[in-house]
Amino acid sequence: QVVTHARSNSFFSNFYRVEDRIESIVDALGVFSWRFSKQLREGNYKADNTYSFGQRESVVYYDGDTVDVGAYVQDALSTLYYVRTQPLEVGKSIYVDNFVDGKKYHLEVQVLKKETISVDAGTFDCIVVEPLSENVGVFKQEGRLKVWLTDDYIKMPVLMKSKVVVGSISAELTDFQLGEIFDY
Repeated sequence: QVVTHARSNSFFSNFYRVEDRIESIVDALGVFSWRFSKQLREGNYKADNTYSFGQRESVVYYDGDTVDVGAYVQDALSTLYYVRTQPLEVGKSIYVDNFVDGKKYHLEVQVLKKETISVDAGTFDCIVVEPLSENVGVFKQEGRLKVWLTDDYIKMPVLMKSKVVVGSISAELTDFQLGEIFDY
């Protein structure tokens, strides 16, 4: 289960309140989506949407319909987790089929560069990736989304920056704790 919350800060909320919740149920072994839901509260706009993935049948059950999508399609959140399992080489791209808001997209994720960055959680050697699509992950955008992943076997998301119609969005890792690592 992966859950994200997007909230506007107190100053911005005086003009345009954002309270979004997005949830994805991801298969732990196959790293593909089983269920996706989002509750958007942005200004006066409200939208709730939930859909489930029939991965064995290669379909998505969306808004009362059954949509053919192909094998192992991702949702807006599971895409990031899938990309993290792939070998990432600067100058190369990863291609992922995802389903967002009733449509299937063939998403290209470019591996841009390596960069060392500092955030509240520490300093990390990172790989910078950029999804290229009209619908990038959770946010429909006019701009670009860049994600900094640690340059190790974990590929932990450390920073995300995006330009959107009303400004910019930034998500930064503030703390983390690694679990035990087992050798099999």
